[in-house]
Amino acid sequence: MEQPLFLGSRFFKGHGHGNDYLVFEEGDSWLVTRESVQTVCHRTRGVGGDGIVALLNPPLSHGQAAGYGPSMKAEAFRLRMFNPDGSEFERSGNGLRILGAFLYSQRRVTRGSGFPVEVGGETVQIEILAEEPGGTLNVAVDMGFARIGMGAVGGTEGRIGPEGPTGVTSEVDGPEGRLLTVIPVSVGNPHCVVFRAELRESDLRELGPFLTNHPVFPAGVNVQLAEVRGPGEVEILIWERGVGRTASSGSSACAVAAGGVAAGLLEPGGISVKMEGGSFLVTVSEELDVRLEGPVQPLCAGTLDDSLLLGLEAIKS
Repeated sequence: MEQPLFLGSRFFKGHGHGNDYLVFEEGDSWLVTRESVQTVCHRTRGVGGDGIVALLNPPLSHGQAAGYGPSMKAEAFRLRMFNPDGSEFERSGNGLRILGAFLYSQRRVTRGSGFPVEVGGETVQIEILAEEPGGTLNVAVDMGFARIGMGAVGGTEGRIGPEGPTGVTSEVDGPEGRLLTVIPVSVGNPHCVVFRAELRESDLRELGPFLTNHPVFPAGVNVQLAEVRGPGEVEILIWERGVGRTASSGSSACAVAAGGVAAGLLEPGGISVKMEGGSFLVTVSEELDVRLEGPVQPLCAGTLDDSLLLGLEAIKS
């Protein structure tokens, strides 16, 4: 944890293709710790979610009250993000887009106008594109430029083999000592993409936890198995750091699309990334500038009960 963070009791919940996040604003109701985040994200003992997006208070200037008001529109909304195991991480494509849905529901942002968000030490742009029938929102986030290679994901030199023929792949020791060709990709958070001729659930169950905890990735990585299905189309399976197997991940979709373009397996432009939960449109330029677009379904808003807050208070130490 960077520094002690207290959040308010009110939350907003939404999902992108089944990947759900809770949005809380900075407040004074409960202290963020590994244990408190685990409790709040628990599916039966808490609200339930694949993570927490914490909207921080804006920096205060002289004589300015706290809060993002109309005069603050040019300022970036500041965030911190937490996995359901309580660990803090850099960013989530779905988490960012769900935050956008929350801000739109609060009328703090408008449709068709991008707005800046600061997360993980970087600033990205979110845009509410459209409101679909039933209340689903089409939300896009400009993820910035993807970076390729072991250095981009904090990988070490220890057990890395020679660079692959494309200049973007690396070789790591795989299960049972066999070499495994991977594409390390950063889209603000670290990923390890493995392209396969065919996707198998058994391979994900073996390679997901193996690569996430591989010694060459000291900070861990999100793992994707990917199969190119045709021009501009790829299907993926996902194992998320701090989560495990998941049906949907926006940043994973971005990492696979960017890695595929960098390796020459996919053409730049719009790429449909299919997951168990649904499909995202990821646009990747020749320079690996990445934009993620897809649906967000608002689910509910509410307040943590006083009894739950007392329980969080009891475990804060």
